[in-house]
Amino acid sequence: MAWTTADIPNLRGRIAVVTGANGGLGLETARALGGAGAHVIMAARDPKKTASAESDIRGTHPKVSLEVVPMDLASLRSVREAAEKILSRHQRIDILVNNAGVMACPERETEDGFEMQFGVNHLGHYALTSLLLPALLRAEAARVVSVTSTAHHMGRAVNVANPHLRGRYAPWTAYGQSKLANFHFALGLQRQLEASGAEASSLVAHPGLSNTDLQAKSVRETGGGASQRFFHVLAGRMGMTPAEGALPQIRAATDPAARGGEMYAPRYVNFGAPVRRPIFRRIGLSSAIDKLWQVSERETKLSLDVAALG
Repeated sequence: MAWTTADIPNLRGRIAVVTGANGGLGLETARALGGAGAHVIMAARDPKKTASAESDIRGTHPKVSLEVVPMDLASLRSVREAAEKILSRHQRIDILVNNAGVMACPERETEDGFEMQFGVNHLGHYALTSLLLPALLRAEAARVVSVTSTAHHMGRAVNVANPHLRGRYAPWTAYGQSKLANFHFALGLQRQLEASGAEASSLVAHPGLSNTDLQAKSVRETGGGASQRFFHVLAGRMGMTPAEGALPQIRAATDPAARGGEMYAPRYVNFGAPVRRPIFRRIGLSSAIDKLWQVSERETKLSLDVAALG
């Protein structure tokens, strides 16, 4: 039988952080985790949209335990402030779902001068995970779920000399790089966790083709680029609902049988029930992970070293 939210175990007493919890996959992930009893911290940027999402979830689960923490992944200052708030209120974190993202937007920079897609999709989440790592390691068998995309197959590993693609920017090139970075980050974090003997685990998930606001926003921001319009129409006609698309990351975060280093995705690549999918070990994977860590530490000025905290 297909795995559904009915298979989520009782999460009462667990603390979960979901980025981008005010819409799309993040909203459905927060709804599912909260509905199973977890205290969910909704880390999101737009206050009005977040308030609406919170009200939506409470309409489904009146007794849900929710907490809103403003956070803009395009600002390391904002990420630090959000992490400080979370750590001041919670000694441990059981689940971190690095869900938020932007897709195929015009070239622009984050507050810190990073290329926007690499900055939001990877560097912001790298920084958040690094800052929350002590609380994750205090939990019993915490899980970090990084959300990638089938677009990671078209991405190239980060170039240490030019991670922000200056002089060679293209919207889909940057998106593919950022989604491959999410993939490499999840596997690199699991490598560190295993080496240090930590009980926490890192998994990766992708939602397939899901009809969320991500495609519509991409069209709005590019002024209706041809490829952006194509994927927007495709998602509208054939895409899974946000609730269906969120199932792989929800399963990765909650299924007792899931293990670190695994990937969860739709059965038929972009459609279908959430299942464990094989991870193809590309030649040069270890080197690509090492380069990603080098760039991430250099750009964020944050070290993510599990062994140092052991």
